[in-house]
Amino acid sequence: MNTNFDFSNRLANLYDKLAAEEVDALLITKPVNVTYFSGFRGDSSALLVGKNIRKLITDGRYTQQATIEAKNFTLVEQTEGLFKKIVDELKISACKKIGVEGRVMTVAERDYLAEELKGIEFKSVELDILRQVKDAAEVDCIKRACRIADDAFAKILPAIKPGVREVDIAAELEYFMRRLGSERAAFTTIVASGWRGSLPHGTASDKKICTGELVTFDFGATFNGYKSDITRTICVGRASSEQRKIYNAVFDAQLYGLEVITAGKSGVDIDAAVRDRLTVSGYGDYFVHGLGHGVGLEIHEEPRLSKLSKSENLLPDSIVTDEPGVYIENFGGVRIEDTVLVTTDAAQPLTLSPKTLIEL
Repeated sequence: MNTNFDFSNRLANLYDKLAAEEVDALLITKPVNVTYFSGFRGDSSALLVGKNIRKLITDGRYTQQATIEAKNFTLVEQTEGLFKKIVDELKISACKKIGVEGRVMTVAERDYLAEELKGIEFKSVELDILRQVKDAAEVDCIKRACRIADDAFAKILPAIKPGVREVDIAAELEYFMRRLGSERAAFTTIVASGWRGSLPHGTASDKKICTGELVTFDFGATFNGYKSDITRTICVGRASSEQRKIYNAVFDAQLYGLEVITAGKSGVDIDAAVRDRLTVSGYGDYFVHGLGHGVGLEIHEEPRLSKLSKSENLLPDSIVTDEPGVYIENFGGVRIEDTVLVTTDAAQPLTLSPKTLIEL
């Protein structure tokens, strides 16, 4: 992890959470949260954080790496299993109430802790919310991931032709992202042409692209662990009047989303505003998912912009997506998506590929 990340502030927020939850220590087992609070990027590891405890538990594969990456933590090497060592460390900690990531821990893991640590109380805590607001170094990493995705998209446009398979375009896209500095694809690349465009998560298939079809690309890069997320829809050949009408409705809604995604609003209200915009255009019933989601170390994280969002007050320096879409069975679909930075004014797009309809 980049040493410019503000780990002191992250740990301060974690200790505030520990106090608010009224627990003696927090057991952190979700890999991205281990990374976020410590800087360590290995797997099969855990953090134990309490008033006088700050330990990273890992195995021999990662001891050297952990020493380099997690300078704010005491390294504890396990040789007989991660949760056995967690039990050993909790037994010597004198902690009586432990916060665990209940959405992450399996039933088997929870039962094992309860059996081995009788007398210790466990409380489910939610730590993902602490990652919502991005510091300057995080924003820089996401901007870099966005630039990589933008540049890769520009490079694959000449390869999009009738007769080319979706999977081949996806492979080219991922190849160029890697060449441009991406650690890996941020998620499984979506290339959905023609009728498959009505599948919001239509990952690339063996289908060949045909003249006259809309093609939706949803993809992202990863830089220093941080993701980008972008969707563009193009037409192979000249677009029909119906295709253009749908595209323009989605384009209008997406631009409107940039206006209404502002700090202080709720995720439900933002989603509703853009949904209403598409309804006025006649396509509200074909918008079948939420407007957006947080992006960071995970491709889908808090806050959410949807009918079910729990975000009552979008915070400045959060990073979310703005991605309205229209999906019509047996016809196809259109989605346009940017990764955006939340401010007190209009959202700032970080993905900058052209959004006017491209006809190849």
